[in-house]
Amino acid sequence: MANEAIRLSQVIGVFGPGAMLDLPERSVVVGGLDRWDMRGGAAFQPIEEPRLARLLHQRLGGESDPRLGVDRPPELRTPPIDPNDRRLARPAIESPVFPEWFVCDTVDGDAPGRRRLVRFSDLKPPARKEHVADADNKKRRVSPVRFVCGCDKGHLQDIEWRRILHSGGSPCRQQMWLAESGTSADPRDTRLVCDCGQSLTLEDLFQKHRLGPCRGERPWIGDRDPVVCDAPKGLKLLIRSATNTYFPQVAKVISLPRAEDTLSRWIEQHWSELQQCTDPGMVGMARRFNPAVRASLEGYSDEDVFARIAALTTRADGGSDLAVDPRVAEFELFASGRPLIGENAPNANLHAETLDRAAWDPTSDPALRGIASLVAVHRLREVSCLYGFTRFEPAAVASDGLEDVGLAVEGAPLGRDPSWLPAVEQFGEGLFLTFDPERIADWLARPALHGRRQKLADGVAAWETRRRARGLAGARSGLAERVRPEYVMAHSLAHALMIEVALDCGYPASALKERVYVQPARAGEPIRAGLLLYTASAGTQGTLGGLVEVCGRFPRVLRGALERLRLCSGDPVCADHDPAAADEDRALHGAACHGCLLVAETSCEARNLHLDRALLVETVGTEGAAFFD
Repeated sequence: MANEAIRLSQVIGVFGPGAMLDLPERSVVVGGLDRWDMRGGAAFQPIEEPRLARLLHQRLGGESDPRLGVDRPPELRTPPIDPNDRRLARPAIESPVFPEWFVCDTVDGDAPGRRRLVRFSDLKPPARKEHVADADNKKRRVSPVRFVCGCDKGHLQDIEWRRILHSGGSPCRQQMWLAESGTSADPRDTRLVCDCGQSLTLEDLFQKHRLGPCRGERPWIGDRDPVVCDAPKGLKLLIRSATNTYFPQVAKVISLPRAEDTLSRWIEQHWSELQQCTDPGMVGMARRFNPAVRASLEGYSDEDVFARIAALTTRADGGSDLAVDPRVAEFELFASGRPLIGENAPNANLHAETLDRAAWDPTSDPALRGIASLVAVHRLREVSCLYGFTRFEPAAVASDGLEDVGLAVEGAPLGRDPSWLPAVEQFGEGLFLTFDPERIADWLARPALHGRRQKLADGVAAWETRRRARGLAGARSGLAERVRPEYVMAHSLAHALMIEVALDCGYPASALKERVYVQPARAGEPIRAGLLLYTASAGTQGTLGGLVEVCGRFPRVLRGALERLRLCSGDPVCADHDPAAADEDRALHGAACHGCLLVAETSCEARNLHLDRALLVETVGTEGAAFFD
């Protein structure tokens, strides 16, 4: 493929390895990490985030999980970077053509509603954009077939059209056609027809085991999975452009300051190069061959630098903050109450201020009684790392008491025994607030809240029962902290504030993101919860200050957000939504719809689930359960 380009953040998201990507002439599958051109010092940039690398190693590094091929924390690297210099070669991601079956456009003289089905190898070289039939010698433009197949393990392959159509094992090689009888894309209106007389509808392909067992094909890597695929349902039909063809597994963390002094900060910025040093001599070699390291460590001896590297390595191996769940560490820092969090410097990863209450609540507004603190985050750094993907459905996350980062317990690998993972860093700003623990305790003790809590719990139970009845994975434990009413309340407030802040500060709603913090419940300890609203983008575009300025008028913004929720354009249907009687994911939320709480999928950390405005304000359907009464 030649000059097709996508943004780095898209490679870490919906167009990562294993995803199908439509190009103007054909469809491709994005190649695995082994097919990325990472040669040369300028082909990529290392991303330094030791906490995230260590967490991925701890949670994913095992013989049962193929997503990491080394027994050490993986390196984090950006995807190949375009140098924007025509004199230099452009590093690329090799992406093989997929699917390899095409349908031909009709030309004058063809039967209406019938299109030839041909393979990529049958197309006219060298461009292979047209098919020339032997019978009439006419050129026909082609387009990729819309249907492929895959399994729950992430494997992907072309449909074996001839074998399926000639189920008796006939070695027929006559021309196959797609015959469309309707005006829609309904599979019942499309038939696969062979000149020998055999035919079937595409609806037949949805039958269980109709496509046969999975062979473990991994076209993004270019091989077959060495482990025999045991997907219980075998191959299933996939519509190539459907949203369920690819669910990226992305871990995100907010970078936190760990270094005590300038030397430690410089070492952290070059940790991927310096962590391998085993003696002062190797530090000297790193200076010699890396100009950036040499400039950063100027004025420090090799012995002093190596001693600090050894100290940081020992602290990491000893299970310090590198091993702590990122969300736990983030919450503890943001909720620490420190006047200055991080440092006010141009190259700082984090700069935030805990505001005096008089600055954001000068009149002791009753609506703000449930808010304990407000932090203006002037600058933050978000690191996103792609570590796998699934098809058909997102994988359940692990739940071990501390798990809140959302690492999925299973998924397809990005390459053959990868030693590094793709990541991007983005900078932005935001605001962080914590909830008053006493206020939360009083709210949870209300009788009316108990009834609403039970209604949401019935929805979770119904969701679990229906998924098991369909033979799908899904258990309450996989939802972790998100089934707790304090999470649902905080998550609902985050959505309400995102909608209101977008109207107030000028950022588009799709540019805002959330991180909801609900610390694991422990007997005898107060419930601690908070939320971070932020925006982040490549470069410095996400630090324009509009979101931080919201802190100065926070009472008005909060009141506006809550007032909009009292009556939804979908009421009374929205307010009376019964989770236990709803299907699929709609069983995991209460009073929430596109008219009140749902936001862009890219802004929400929980796929627009676990929402209920009745936990925030009084609605026409529920009374007494509102946190802000």
